[in-house]
Amino acid sequence: MIVKAALLTAPDALVLTELPVPALESGDVLIRVRAATICGTDIRIFRGRKTAGIRYPSVLGHEFAGEVVDAGGNPHLGAGDRVALCPAISCGRCHLCKTGRENLCKDGQAVGYEIDGAFAEFIRIPARAVAAGNIRKLPETTGFDEAALAEPLACVLNGQEKVGVTAGDVVLVLGAGPIGLLHVYLARLRGAAKIIVSDPNAHRRDAAMTGGADVTIDPRAEDVAARVAEETAGMGATVVICAIGVPALARQASDLVAHGGRISLFAGFSKGEMAEMDVNAIHYNEITVTGAFGLSRRDYDRAFDMIAGRGMDVRGLITHRYGLDSIVEAFKTAESGGAIKVAIIND
Repeated sequence: MIVKAALLTAPDALVLTELPVPALESGDVLIRVRAATICGTDIRIFRGRKTAGIRYPSVLGHEFAGEVVDAGGNPHLGAGDRVALCPAISCGRCHLCKTGRENLCKDGQAVGYEIDGAFAEFIRIPARAVAAGNIRKLPETTGFDEAALAEPLACVLNGQEKVGVTAGDVVLVLGAGPIGLLHVYLARLRGAAKIIVSDPNAHRRDAAMTGGADVTIDPRAEDVAARVAEETAGMGATVVICAIGVPALARQASDLVAHGGRISLFAGFSKGEMAEMDVNAIHYNEITVTGAFGLSRRDYDRAFDMIAGRGMDVRGLITHRYGLDSIVEAFKTAESGGAIKVAIIND
């Protein structure tokens, strides 16, 4: 059987092609992809700004949900089950895995990277991931497209735990793309006293206000530092989250954070980019700087349960939907700034 897939053959070369249905090994599961959303990292890979570990040709797509076609003999799954998947597959044996940092596992693999991903009609889930419990069954009330957002929400959960967002914080989010908006949603749920968002895109600033922000700033038209000082009685934000991979924002964050505050360098940067930070401010003002990469199965399970249980309603983030035949147009829309989250839908 021949099926459609979007094959990345080189930077800037995403080709809709036909491939055989993925062949299964013992214990593997075959899923018909029903919805897959485009991540900022997918765009960076597509445009050649992220090349480490990337295969050519390969199929991208790590945020997805679908229906089981072949359960591979797994007793807890059956054909027709509606499912979503944690795409990170750790080894489970190394020191990092055993100490709760499986997202940093050096022997790990990920769907959409080492394993062909979800911008296709069908996807193979390795037995290793199935046995580890990476597949979750969807309730009938949860749409495939919203379930696909469990992965980015899980990454945001990881980031906010690392930087310690808690009740009473004044949180400044730099960048109001899909990830920045998820940070707004989650910071509101965690009891932030005030949420400030800076983004040059008016559409995204409006989305931030709808999602729970108290204040938005247009950095092209306003002095961000002056506005943050005004909104925080001169103290600065207790937490600053860099939710877009612009190196200059790292330096800006150290100027905007309160004494004793915390900075999350959440977003990924392109290969070779460097950032300056005020090391004296970090030292004398006792600023904590954290990184955040990826997700663990624990993060994914929590995010999945939040979405499936309507603890967080992410449906409004999906502003554009395309069929797989329009994958290149979908990528262009996702990077244009005119969308929030773009989904590829296989009906």
